[in-house]
Amino acid sequence: MRPSCQPFRIAGRSHLIRLPGLLLAAMASGCAMTNAVPPTPASEAIDIAPEAVPEFVPVTRYGRYTLVELAPTAAQHDLLLQVVDVEVPGTLGATVGDALRHLVLRSGYRLCDEQSADLLALPLPAAHYRLGPVLLRDALLTLAGPAWDLQVDDGERKVCFIRSLSEAHMPHEPKPPEINRSAESPPLIREVSP
Repeated sequence: MRPSCQPFRIAGRSHLIRLPGLLLAAMASGCAMTNAVPPTPASEAIDIAPEAVPEFVPVTRYGRYTLVELAPTAAQHDLLLQVVDVEVPGTLGATVGDALRHLVLRSGYRLCDEQSADLLALPLPAAHYRLGPVLLRDALLTLAGPAWDLQVDDGERKVCFIRSLSEAHMPHEPKPPEINRSAESPPLIREVSP
């Protein structure tokens, strides 16, 4: 027997026709429920910040994939912001003056002529033979120490060190040694026997 050539019939074909209709109705009702925002009254003025106008920064192509700004960096404007990495030549009698001269050698600055001989004659601590990478200002202050204030003359590109007023009036006095008072004071916890 040969099977029938009639198309396969699904019982309840009418349910299949109704299903897409129900889905469309559910989706349409979901879209119809939106939260309406009440319009703002015309009397209330909304303060809108003006759009920031992008500043024109000239650039040029440098290599295949690199664009470089045609503007000086902060360290080129303020020379004390340049990063230095300095190693003072290792001599046995190196002084703070030698280190300061070596530091400002290629910085664009020079030491004041009337520089304090007290500072320049101090021996250079071993920790200061190598400085950096650090800002030039910080390196100068580190070499001079906390007893000296840095003064910069940008017109002549000179750096000077002036004795700090707080250090000039108060010489450094070592702290008295602390006395071990634990032997003198009674114990804080007492043992109680029953």
